[in-house]
Amino acid sequence: EVEDLRYERNTVANKMKGKVEPLERQRLIEEGKNLKEKLVTLEEDLIKLTDALQREAQCIPNMTHPDVPIGGEDDSIIRKMVGMPRDFTFSIKDHVQIGKELDLFDFDAAAEVSGSKFYYLKNEAVLLEMGLINWTLSEVMKRGFTPLTTPEIARSFVVEKCGFQPRGDNTQVYSIEGSDQCLIGTAEIPVGGIHMDSILGDSSLPLKYVAFSHCFRTEAGAAGVSTSRGLYRVHQFSKVEMFILCRPEESNAYHEELIEIEEELFSKLGLHFKTLDMATGDLGAPAYRKYDIEAWMPGLGRYGEISSASNCTDYQSRRLGIRYRPENSTSPPTNPKKTKGRNVSPPEFVHTLNATACAVPRMIVCLLENYQQEDGSVVIPEPLRPFMGGIQVITPK
Repeated sequence: EVEDLRYERNTVANKMKGKVEPLERQRLIEEGKNLKEKLVTLEEDLIKLTDALQREAQCIPNMTHPDVPIGGEDDSIIRKMVGMPRDFTFSIKDHVQIGKELDLFDFDAAAEVSGSKFYYLKNEAVLLEMGLINWTLSEVMKRGFTPLTTPEIARSFVVEKCGFQPRGDNTQVYSIEGSDQCLIGTAEIPVGGIHMDSILGDSSLPLKYVAFSHCFRTEAGAAGVSTSRGLYRVHQFSKVEMFILCRPEESNAYHEELIEIEEELFSKLGLHFKTLDMATGDLGAPAYRKYDIEAWMPGLGRYGEISSASNCTDYQSRRLGIRYRPENSTSPPTNPKKTKGRNVSPPEFVHTLNATACAVPRMIVCLLENYQQEDGSVVIPEPLRPFMGGIQVITPK
């Protein structure tokens, strides 16, 4: 309707350019005014309708890989099982009790200062966090990843384009009042935004980043004592995140590489864990396929998620406007342009992938509970010792 009215308005304007009788000119002027008034109203409606359509479209998740199991979380399939649960010869404690006895945390003071699900790390726990971060970064950088630290505040539209919902009752995102900004829940968001609205060179792909950031999550709807005790589910934490931008035909292979890196890291730390191919009902909106790693946490008496790796295909790149221009396309370009005598392929959307290399609080849970000793001490896994000033054991004070 808007297009029709614009056409009519232009037709009237063209008629008035030639010689026109005064009465006819007056009639055309009146008609032009009426068309303009109708157009203003309709254009406002069109903007509202376009926004509403965009909001509806953003609710549509990515497609899923044909091999993804269909169903809820219980329908996920175990891909791999690594190690065995440690056989303890003494009564075991959970990480909250261990941390209290070794003076590693203070949940009570943090609750007074910040509210529930916040914490102070103390003494060797601080060194353990720094050691985990630096060891993880050094290991992942060996695989060709560029290290980053990121902004920890992002604009709401960037958060939305990455596939997260900043608004709503069950949002995991903290929004900053009176602004269009949010605290990030993962470094995936600011890393995804680095190349927003750009065309990358084919030769620059893949781009591999490993980013350190603090993360903030409301944990709305995350009830349950077994999953929320101590450090397992908190509002603020440190995390090292891997992120890859690649050609579409390569994303499945890089997804396998990411999960292999995660499995290698956790194997080096001596953890017992299982890798899951997550079912459709447990995939977030951006994920085409997602692998989770759940480690055995003896103090909690169950497996707990410590990592995930997702292939988001072009779901995020379409929204963020991240494309690349293929150099050696096997198919002829649809609209070739001549540049210095050669055909230039049209740009295509990259694929994006993300994976957790180290979510610090849950790694601390795993290490304290799996490496606890009968005398109350905790052994530090060998790979972390050089990153903790040579500390081998955390002993009672």
